[in-house]
Amino acid sequence: MKGAKKSGWGWVQGQGLVFSALGMVLLLSGPAALQGGAEGQGGRFEFGLIGDQQYDAESEAKFSHLMEDLNQADLAFVVHTGDFKGGQLCSDGLFSRRKNEFQASRHPWIYTPGDNEWTDCHRLYMGRYDPLERLARLREIFFSGDRSLGQRALALERQSGDSKYAKFSENVRWTYSNVLFVTLHIVGSNNNLGRSSEMDAEYQERNAANLAWLRQAFDLARRDRMRGIMLIMQANPFFEDTWSSSRRESLRIAPPDRQRSGYSDFLSALERETVTSGMPVVLVHGEAHYFRIDKPMFSSTSKRMVENFTRVETFGVPDVHWVRALVDPKDPNLFTFKPEIVKKNLVDHRSP
Repeated sequence: MKGAKKSGWGWVQGQGLVFSALGMVLLLSGPAALQGGAEGQGGRFEFGLIGDQQYDAESEAKFSHLMEDLNQADLAFVVHTGDFKGGQLCSDGLFSRRKNEFQASRHPWIYTPGDNEWTDCHRLYMGRYDPLERLARLREIFFSGDRSLGQRALALERQSGDSKYAKFSENVRWTYSNVLFVTLHIVGSNNNLGRSSEMDAEYQERNAANLAWLRQAFDLARRDRMRGIMLIMQANPFFEDTWSSSRRESLRIAPPDRQRSGYSDFLSALERETVTSGMPVVLVHGEAHYFRIDKPMFSSTSKRMVENFTRVETFGVPDVHWVRALVDPKDPNLFTFKPEIVKKNLVDHRSP
């Protein structure tokens, strides 16, 4: 395309704000094929990515416009990367209302938890709830059965199907056109590590489950010769913490926090599995409320960029928009991301 600069695994079109990762063959089916666990006929398809929305009255109103946009689009499904609330009370009433809003989606709707839904619920302005009790309630309300949310349900496989990980019903996976999609319950607020011994114990158990689910995903992908993997979670795992000091300085990025990271185990496992798989790997997350598509993984041995890895971060409040993922097996780039700006949510930057 005119105005597009191609480089390595991906290209960026400046004026059109279109991003693509070469070889990201995430081939999904059309929206009608929703009954089995391995859908799709290998044709062109699209799906939506959102997260970090409905933080206040203004963004709740804008969310209805976002839903209108999504429902009018021809999408195979929509993925929500977590944080469906801001500082509101972590109440059952709000949880139920959010589920009803998600169920109204015309498309299958897959949601993974964010820290605002449970980890941070001990805060005074959120109601001083017990985070572990809120997590249990979240699982009851959103993560039961073997189907997605939405008016058209999508078949999902839950980690809780393994008795060893029976409580982790929020971790799911599904296959479309020989591509594996996986959610991981990894959240902000340092992944719930470092606040209390009780929270640290929760982190340790969930971290072990996430690492097992990650390994199983790559094993499955290799066994079945899948074309690629997309991983979805809420937290920004701070790839920058693994960068060299010179790379951080060149981009004016602060040194890593001295607090023990709740993401280091995940980042190590992700690098290992990505490099050894050799297949296209995409990580989608939210949390920083900063839309971006980049390649932030650098090999811990060669210190060079890992070309087959791409990170996508969704829009977040106050920006109430979505990301369209497009897949076309006839396109040499195969996988393209396009920011979708909701017209009714545009910001008027003109001076008063």
